[in-house]
Amino acid sequence: MYYIFIIGRSDMNSDTTMVDRQIEEARSVLKEHGFESESYLIKGIGDGTRKVRIYSDLHPNDKVCFVACGGDRTIGEVASGLVGFENKSMAIFKLGDTGNDFVKNFPDKDFQSMEAILDGQVKEVDIIKINDSYALNVCDFGFDSVAGSVANEMLESGRKNAYKWGIFAAILTARFNRIKVVADGEKLGFFYMLLCAICNGQYLGSGFHSAPHALLDDGLMDVCYIKPLTLLGFLRLMPIYKRGEHLNHPYFKRRIIYRQVRHVEVSSKKMIELCIDGEMLPGTKFSIDILPKAIKLVLPQ
Repeated sequence: MYYIFIIGRSDMNSDTTMVDRQIEEARSVLKEHGFESESYLIKGIGDGTRKVRIYSDLHPNDKVCFVACGGDRTIGEVASGLVGFENKSMAIFKLGDTGNDFVKNFPDKDFQSMEAILDGQVKEVDIIKINDSYALNVCDFGFDSVAGSVANEMLESGRKNAYKWGIFAAILTARFNRIKVVADGEKLGFFYMLLCAICNGQYLGSGFHSAPHALLDDGLMDVCYIKPLTLLGFLRLMPIYKRGEHLNHPYFKRRIIYRQVRHVEVSSKKMIELCIDGEMLPGTKFSIDILPKAIKLVLPQ
């Protein structure tokens, strides 16, 4: 097995010296076990996906594990590049204080131990396809995507508490969104919505437990559609939504539509953005499908 570390800087707040030291220590562990490796620093949006896909095209018969080093954006880029390559896999090596919602689906796993990754097992997981793009964890829009877009800008400028700033901006501008959502032929809601999360994993937005019933290998997307709320209602919802208690709450369960589906159509008369694993995808029409067990993911022992 050959290992390639795909390193993302833009979605991390970690000290670069510490990150480099973690990578070198991980590669030393691989060398001690007789495995060769290399590292690649992502240069911009989509570059990680291109690196994985081009290398896989050029080495079709080699067994390679791409190690995503960074947050959800880096993990999503690596997974996107793997689609269609049967003998390639990915692992996740968590760096420093990297924000990461995807690994919260595996609370008993140590993603900071290269030894545990080497002793791990391969799990085949689903991935969401959005037009010609992919999301391993979640695709969300409305309030969420506005918050995510602002958070990305904050991260790029080196600001702390980026997602909190994004939420504040979205409270002011994105509580009433005219977006049509059709899930497996069923139109959800009426004219306006607060947000919609189409989930493969359970968590989004720095720990919000949006889809508590989601499984990564069931061939289904969990859709959490929330109708518009007053500002007071929204403020009441947030802590409940974060804990994953919104589906059974006596007040909010009537304002939430939750479905497990295989196909979703999203459309808007105005240009909108979908947030897919932290990256923004603009457009007015989106066709969304689940690709069952399309990615081989190495889970730490």
